[in-house]
Amino acid sequence: MRPQVLRATLRPFAALLSSLLLVLSACRREAGPPSAEFEQASRQFTALYAQKLDEAYLDPQMGTIEAQLQRVPQDSVDAPASRDLLQRIQQNRTRMQDAATARQKAVASARELPPGTPSTALPPLPPAPKAEAEDAGSPDAGVVNGPQTGTPASELVAGFRGCFKRGLPINVEGRGIREAWELNDSTACRLEYPSHTGMVLLTEEGRVLTLLPKSSVRTVTQTQDAGTQPPAGNDAGR
Repeated sequence: MRPQVLRATLRPFAALLSSLLLVLSACRREAGPPSAEFEQASRQFTALYAQKLDEAYLDPQMGTIEAQLQRVPQDSVDAPASRDLLQRIQQNRTRMQDAATARQKAVASARELPPGTPSTALPPLPPAPKAEAEDAGSPDAGVVNGPQTGTPASELVAGFRGCFKRGLPINVEGRGIREAWELNDSTACRLEYPSHTGMVLLTEEGRVLTLLPKSSVRTVTQTQDAGTQPPAGNDAGR
Protein backbone atom coordinates (compact mmCIF):
# COMPACT_ATOMS: atom_id res chain seq x y z
CA MET A 1 0.00 0.00 0.00
CA ARG A 2 2.86 2.47 0.73
CA PRO A 3 4.11 2.76 -2.91
CA GLN A 4 0.56 3.58 -4.03
CA VAL A 5 0.44 6.51 -1.55
CA LEU A 6 3.69 7.93 -2.96
CA ARG A 7 2.41 7.80 -6.54
CA ALA A 8 -0.80 9.54 -5.52
CA THR A 9 1.14 12.27 -3.71
CA LEU A 10 3.52 13.00 -6.63
CA ARG A 11 0.84 13.06 -9.30
CA PRO A 12 -0.05 16.84 -8.92
CA PHE A 13 3.62 17.87 -9.09
CA ALA A 14 4.16 15.82 -12.22
CA ALA A 15 1.19 17.53 -13.86
CA LEU A 16 2.51 20.99 -12.89
CA LEU A 17 5.98 20.21 -14.25
CA SER A 18 4.46 19.02 -17.50
CA SER A 19 2.48 22.28 -17.85
CA LEU A 20 5.59 24.39 -17.28
CA LEU A 21 7.49 22.48 -19.91
CA LEU A 22 4.69 23.03 -22.39
CA VAL A 23 4.66 26.80 -21.69
CA LEU A 24 8.44 27.10 -22.07
CA SER A 25 8.33 25.09 -25.28
CA ALA A 26 5.59 27.36 -26.66
CA CYS A 27 7.59 30.50 -25.76
CA ARG A 28 10.61 29.16 -27.58
CA ARG A 29 8.51 28.47 -30.65
CA GLU A 30 6.89 31.97 -30.59
CA ALA A 31 10.12 34.04 -30.27
CA GLY A 32 11.46 34.70 -33.74
CA PRO A 33 15.03 35.57 -34.74
CA PRO A 34 16.58 39.04 -34.17
CA SER A 35 15.50 41.72 -36.62
CA ALA A 36 17.98 43.39 -38.96
CA GLU A 37 15.55 46.34 -39.29
CA PHE A 38 15.61 46.93 -35.53
CA GLU A 39 19.40 46.69 -35.37
CA GLN A 40 19.80 49.26 -38.14
CA ALA A 41 17.11 51.59 -36.76
CA SER A 42 18.56 51.41 -33.26
CA ARG A 43 22.05 52.21 -34.53
CA GLN A 44 20.81 55.19 -36.57
CA PHE A 45 18.74 56.51 -33.67
CA THR A 46 21.72 56.35 -31.28
CA ALA A 47 23.97 58.23 -33.73
CA LEU A 48 21.36 60.89 -34.51
CA TYR A 49 20.49 61.50 -30.86
CA ALA A 50 24.18 61.73 -29.89
CA GLN A 51 24.60 64.44 -32.52
CA LYS A 52 21.48 66.57 -31.90
CA LEU A 53 20.11 65.46 -28.50
CA ASP A 54 16.39 66.26 -28.15
CA GLU A 55 16.41 68.22 -31.43
CA ALA A 56 16.84 64.83 -33.12
CA TYR A 57 13.15 64.09 -32.57
CA LEU A 58 12.28 66.89 -35.01
CA ASP A 59 14.89 65.85 -37.59
CA PRO A 60 13.51 64.48 -40.89
CA GLN A 61 15.81 61.43 -40.55
CA MET A 62 13.69 60.27 -37.63
CA GLY A 63 10.92 59.39 -40.08
CA THR A 64 13.20 56.85 -41.78
CA ILE A 65 14.01 55.31 -38.40
CA GLU A 66 10.30 55.00 -37.56
CA ALA A 67 9.62 53.28 -40.88
CA GLN A 68 12.32 50.71 -40.14
CA LEU A 69 10.93 50.07 -36.66
CA GLN A 70 7.47 49.49 -38.11
CA ARG A 71 8.89 46.78 -40.40
CA VAL A 72 10.19 44.69 -37.48
CA PRO A 73 8.28 41.35 -37.51
CA GLN A 74 5.82 40.94 -34.67
CA ASP A 75 7.25 37.52 -33.78
CA SER A 76 10.84 38.80 -33.61
CA VAL A 77 12.65 38.77 -30.31
CA ASP A 78 13.28 42.49 -30.92
CA ALA A 79 9.59 43.35 -31.36
CA PRO A 80 9.03 44.61 -27.76
CA ALA A 81 12.13 46.83 -27.88
CA SER A 82 11.07 48.11 -31.29
CA ARG A 83 7.65 49.13 -29.98
CA ASP A 84 9.21 50.86 -26.97
CA LEU A 85 11.60 52.88 -29.14
CA LEU A 86 8.83 53.81 -31.57
CA GLN A 87 6.66 55.03 -28.69
CA ARG A 88 9.58 57.00 -27.25
CA ILE A 89 10.16 58.76 -30.56
CA GLN A 90 6.50 59.67 -31.00
CA GLN A 91 6.08 60.96 -27.44
CA ASN A 92 9.22 63.09 -27.53
CA ARG A 93 8.39 64.50 -30.97
CA THR A 94 5.06 65.69 -29.59
CA ARG A 95 6.83 67.19 -26.58
CA MET A 96 9.34 69.07 -28.74
CA GLN A 97 6.65 70.34 -31.11
CA ASP A 98 4.59 71.63 -28.18
CA ALA A 99 7.66 73.38 -26.75
CA ALA A 100 8.42 75.01 -30.12
CA THR A 101 4.83 76.22 -30.43
CA ALA A 102 4.98 77.66 -26.91
CA ARG A 103 8.20 79.54 -27.73
CA GLN A 104 6.68 81.00 -30.89
CA LYS A 105 3.63 82.20 -28.96
CA ALA A 106 5.85 83.71 -26.28
CA VAL A 107 7.91 85.61 -28.87
CA ALA A 108 4.76 86.86 -30.61
CA SER A 109 3.27 87.93 -27.28
CA ALA A 110 6.46 89.74 -26.26
CA ARG A 111 6.33 91.83 -29.44
CA GLU A 112 2.79 93.00 -28.75
CA LEU A 113 2.26 95.97 -26.46
CA PRO A 114 -1.21 95.75 -24.87
CA PRO A 115 -3.31 98.95 -24.80
CA GLY A 116 -2.93 101.06 -21.69
CA THR A 117 0.73 100.21 -21.06
CA PRO A 118 3.65 102.64 -21.53
CA SER A 119 5.73 102.21 -24.65
CA THR A 120 8.56 104.05 -26.30
CA ALA A 121 8.49 105.46 -29.79
CA LEU A 122 11.08 106.82 -32.18
CA PRO A 123 10.79 108.75 -35.41
CA PRO A 124 11.38 106.76 -38.59
CA LEU A 125 14.98 105.64 -39.04
CA PRO A 126 16.86 105.38 -42.33
CA PRO A 127 17.99 101.91 -43.45
CA ALA A 128 21.41 100.85 -42.23
CA PRO A 129 24.14 101.31 -44.86
CA LYS A 130 25.21 97.96 -46.29
CA ALA A 131 28.90 98.87 -46.25
CA GLU A 132 28.80 99.54 -42.53
CA ALA A 133 27.02 96.26 -41.91
CA GLU A 134 29.75 94.37 -43.74
CA ASP A 135 32.61 96.24 -42.06
CA ALA A 136 31.14 95.67 -38.61
CA GLY A 137 31.69 91.93 -38.83
CA SER A 138 35.34 92.08 -37.83
CA PRO A 139 35.86 90.21 -34.54
CA ASP A 140 38.69 92.49 -33.49
CA ALA A 141 36.60 95.62 -34.01
CA GLY A 142 33.79 94.13 -31.94
CA VAL A 143 36.06 93.38 -29.02
CA VAL A 144 37.63 96.85 -28.96
CA ASN A 145 34.72 99.13 -29.81
CA GLY A 146 31.72 97.04 -28.81
CA PRO A 147 28.74 96.32 -31.06
CA GLN A 148 28.12 98.72 -33.93
CA THR A 149 25.60 99.09 -36.72
CA GLY A 150 25.48 95.78 -38.58
CA THR A 151 26.81 93.64 -35.71
CA PRO A 152 24.91 90.30 -35.60
CA ALA A 153 22.33 90.33 -32.82
CA SER A 154 23.41 86.83 -31.82
CA GLU A 155 26.72 88.27 -30.60
CA LEU A 156 24.86 90.43 -28.09
CA VAL A 157 23.60 87.31 -26.31
CA ALA A 158 26.89 85.71 -25.34
CA GLY A 159 29.58 87.97 -26.81
CA PHE A 160 31.14 91.21 -25.63
CA ARG A 161 31.90 89.70 -22.22
CA GLY A 162 28.18 89.44 -21.48
CA CYS A 163 27.98 93.21 -21.02
CA PHE A 164 24.76 93.75 -22.98
CA LYS A 165 21.22 92.91 -21.92
CA ARG A 166 17.78 93.15 -23.47
CA GLY A 167 15.77 96.23 -22.65
CA LEU A 168 12.13 97.08 -23.23
CA PRO A 169 11.04 96.71 -26.87
CA ILE A 170 10.82 99.97 -28.81
CA ASN A 171 8.07 100.86 -31.25
CA VAL A 172 9.83 102.50 -34.22
CA GLU A 173 7.47 104.53 -36.35
CA GLY A 174 7.27 103.05 -39.82
CA ARG A 175 9.05 99.85 -38.75
CA GLY A 176 7.09 98.43 -35.84
CA ILE A 177 8.31 96.96 -32.57
CA ARG A 178 12.02 96.18 -32.44
CA GLU A 179 14.22 94.58 -29.80
CA ALA A 180 16.38 96.97 -27.79
CA TRP A 181 19.65 96.26 -25.98
CA GLU A 182 21.65 98.31 -23.52
CA LEU A 183 24.87 98.12 -21.52
CA ASN A 184 24.80 96.31 -18.19
CA ASP A 185 25.08 98.64 -15.22
CA SER A 186 28.41 97.39 -13.95
CA THR A 187 31.72 99.16 -13.51
CA ALA A 188 33.59 96.54 -15.55
CA CYS A 189 31.23 96.90 -18.52
CA ARG A 190 31.25 100.70 -18.40
CA LEU A 191 35.04 100.69 -18.42
CA GLU A 192 35.16 98.11 -21.23
CA TYR A 193 32.65 99.92 -23.49
CA PRO A 194 32.49 103.56 -22.35
CA SER A 195 31.02 104.75 -25.67
CA HIS A 196 27.93 102.58 -25.08
CA THR A 197 27.03 104.05 -21.69
CA GLY A 198 23.59 105.63 -21.89
CA MET A 199 23.01 104.21 -25.39
CA VAL A 200 20.27 102.00 -26.83
CA LEU A 201 20.94 99.44 -29.56
CA LEU A 202 18.02 98.60 -31.85
CA THR A 203 18.08 95.32 -33.77
CA GLU A 204 16.32 94.39 -37.00
CA GLU A 205 16.53 91.25 -39.13
CA GLY A 206 19.16 89.72 -36.88
CA ARG A 207 21.54 92.72 -36.84
CA VAL A 208 22.05 95.97 -34.95
CA LEU A 209 20.05 98.59 -36.80
CA THR A 210 21.34 101.69 -35.03
CA LEU A 211 22.70 103.11 -31.78
CA LEU A 212 21.10 106.13 -30.20
CA PRO A 213 21.16 107.92 -26.84
CA LYS A 214 18.50 106.96 -24.32
CA SER A 215 17.63 110.65 -24.03
CA SER A 216 16.36 110.62 -27.62
CA VAL A 217 13.75 107.96 -26.82
CA ARG A 218 10.44 109.55 -25.90
CA THR A 219 7.81 107.66 -23.92
CA VAL A 220 4.14 107.67 -24.90
CA THR A 221 1.13 105.95 -23.37
CA GLN A 222 -1.20 103.82 -25.48
CA THR A 223 -4.91 104.07 -24.79
CA GLN A 224 -7.75 102.06 -26.24
CA ASP A 225 -9.84 105.07 -27.26
CA ALA A 226 -7.45 107.91 -28.05
CA GLY A 227 -4.40 106.20 -29.52
CA THR A 228 -1.15 107.43 -27.99
CA GLN A 229 -0.76 110.28 -25.52
CA PRO A 230 2.44 111.93 -24.27
CA PRO A 231 3.20 111.59 -20.57
CA ALA A 232 2.08 114.34 -18.22
CA GLY A 233 5.68 115.39 -17.62
CA ASN A 234 6.01 116.55 -21.25
CA ASP A 235 3.45 119.37 -20.65
CA ALA A 236 5.11 120.71 -17.55
CA GLY A 237 6.48 124.24 -17.88
CA ARG A 238 4.20 125.24 -20.75
